Amino acid sequence: MPHMLYLIALGSNQRHQHFGGPRAIIAAAGQRLAEQGLTMVETSGTIASRPVGPSQRCYANGVAIIETTLPPPALLALLKRTESEFGRRRGQAWSRRVLDLDIILWSGGTFASDQPALTIPHPLMRERSFVLRPAAEIAGDWRDPLTGRTIAQLDARNRRPRKQGKKAPKPLDHETKRP
Repeated sequence: MPHMLYLIALGSNQRHQHFGGPRAIIAAAGQRLAEQGLTMVETSGTIASRPVGPSQRCYANGVAIIETTLPPPALLALLKRTESEFGRRRGQAWSRRVLDLDIILWSGGTFASDQPALTIPHPLMRERSFVLRPAAEIAGDWRDPLTGRTIAQLDARNRRPRKQGKKAPKPLDHETKRP
């Protein structure tokens, strides 16, 4: 397989006895991925974000562009092994975690498989400012293959204030014409 680029999200909201707090864990995870043969092309800054779901702890989040010859299922397996090395245990969704690694996009376009369960682009990326904001920093011109929008455009749309309530429908032409 040729060299492929991937956009990977990194997140943490739990201390690790060896690495320290969530920001340090993200930095250590990037180093660990490089040690495993992935080329770290670029990494974003780390941001703080509120938790999604039942967790009460704030997250540290960042993204990295990596280069590898691994196909998506093999990269996912490597990412899951890395999470386990950092002490991640499978269980309740959206609970506290030492390390969370997700494939967001790749240079191959779309990808879907059942075994392992993997969908690229990540199905929730368009809604997650904690992914889009750091991704726009280093991959703003990357395009979502489903919408055609760039990461920078998705981030800008996601930052717009949401209108409260529903808009009234536009009147029909015959309702606005005066005799």
